[in-house]
Amino acid sequence: MTWSLASWPPSVLGSLPPNEARVTQVNNYVQLLHPMRAPRQASLNEIIDEETTVRTGKTPSRAELIFSDETVVRLAANTAFSHNNGTHDLNLGEGAALVQAPKSANGATIHAASVAAAVTGTTVMIEYHPGVCKFLVLEGTARLYRPGHLGDSVLVQAGQMVIGNPNAAVSDPVDFDIARFVRTSRFIVGLPALRSESSIVLEAQKQQHEKSKKTLVETNLVIFGGGTRVSLIGQAQTNAAGQTTAAPATPHPTPGPTQAASGASQ
Repeated sequence: MTWSLASWPPSVLGSLPPNEARVTQVNNYVQLLHPMRAPRQASLNEIIDEETTVRTGKTPSRAELIFSDETVVRLAANTAFSHNNGTHDLNLGEGAALVQAPKSANGATIHAASVAAAVTGTTVMIEYHPGVCKFLVLEGTARLYRPGHLGDSVLVQAGQMVIGNPNAAVSDPVDFDIARFVRTSRFIVGLPALRSESSIVLEAQKQQHEKSKKTLVETNLVIFGGGTRVSLIGQAQTNAAGQTTAAPATPHPTPGPTQAASGASQ
């Protein structure tokens, strides 16, 4: 099964109750889990309520949901996702998701274990596995924080990412290469353009300008595919996009491996 490409007009999305989402993309194995019904395969245009968990199978399984406020949620393979109170509580049980939440999505928040991110008016990618969480911003500004831990939060700007243990204090963000992410991410490549595409392109151009001024410099620290493992590679590998989903761009002075890594994703 391939991705079904759909573009829903505002009138169709507006007919959705705010606490429900519509399935607009399905690829391969996408299962719907409901406490009162047997598990079943998701289908295009299906309505997802608050009691349903969307779970994707192994690669190349993917899914996309759109809410009435035009928030887009794209799910990578091996991901479990649910929601409550519309986009106010988007819940990533495991795996990775891209969320594009327009300014109209007032109070949009995504939760992953013991961390959360306020994502209204921005496009972000979040990945969670037990003991580790990765969060990056493609455009706009988001706040990553730990609920119940006063002051344990950080503003993450476009082109920045945070990697850490969700049960530990939130670490400072580092830079990643937006253009490389867009060229290689399965959340982007071969799919309909996000409404925030022009903003993402603008942020990538800003980074390129900073590189030309040497405010940002390329490093050979990368993350291959999903996950959070940072690899040190040679220049030839860095130039070949291949498996590399993003090449890091880090401020002077060039930090060590514990301080900077590429923004990588599914």
